[in-house]
Amino acid sequence: MKNKLLLTTLAVLVSFLSFGQSEATYTVRFDSNWSQATHPHSSGSLPGSAHWSRLVGATHNEEVTFWEMGGLATEGVEDVAELGNNIAFFNEVDEAISNGHSNQSINGPNLSTALGQMVINNLVTTEEFHYVTLLSMIAPSPDWMIGVNSVDLLDINGNWKDEIVIDLYPIDAGTDSGTDYSSGNMNTNPQEPISSLQGITPFSSETIGTLTITLESVLGTNDLIKNEMKLYPNPAQDRFAVSHSSALRSVHVYNVLGAEVMKKENINSNTVEVNISDLPSGAYLVKTVNDSNQESVSRLIKL
Repeated sequence: MKNKLLLTTLAVLVSFLSFGQSEATYTVRFDSNWSQATHPHSSGSLPGSAHWSRLVGATHNEEVTFWEMGGLATEGVEDVAELGNNIAFFNEVDEAISNGHSNQSINGPNLSTALGQMVINNLVTTEEFHYVTLLSMIAPSPDWMIGVNSVDLLDINGNWKDEIVIDLYPIDAGTDSGTDYSSGNMNTNPQEPISSLQGITPFSSETIGTLTITLESVLGTNDLIKNEMKLYPNPAQDRFAVSHSSALRSVHVYNVLGAEVMKKENINSNTVEVNISDLPSGAYLVKTVNDSNQESVSRLIKL
């Protein structure tokens, strides 16, 4: 887990340095509107154990969709909707991270009552991963949940949105055919598409909650690290050069798994050429260490 975190952090850092991406910090707040007054139950009250499971999700790019209306629930989404269990869902997010489609999973708080609030503070992401997906179980229930799919945090001009407010309605994951909160397990076979439960018993047409995503800060490249290293040409075929504003001590090349595949040491020069003809085509990370033991990182594409 520690190595995975280090690799994810390094990948985010490289995206800043190589592409000038900014980093945005958001607060996510879910305000529940689930009550007997808004969603009256025929028994006269909601279940005594009415609550919400953890608000979980991921920040990601457009290459991955974790769930969508009209689609079929994955094992991870099914476990969240039926059990409030997030293990399989986080495995799906981990796979997306490994494939370069996501930069983090989100493990927010739960809510032990029907009404109340769940808040995720300091949700940080970059322009490369500017979509957010979230979901939480309506509990107890057969397979009911709330969620948002691929909310874009950037506007049409590529700027971070200041605030996003989304009305939420109950959702049927399509994996269990129970009709009430405490219905016994009734596996839906074949599985049905994910669909809205707005206006369908035991829910009314009212919202069941509101999600508010608020921008707290934006950090630009210059606020992070002054990257004084330059790579050229990039992409490169057989060799590339590294130049630095100060004398270089060493150059290290890593593959996408974080393994060092090449290094040059005892350079003592501001510029050095590196032969990469023996490396397979793909993306690499190049780290330099200067004579003051300061490190810089950038991404290199090998043709």
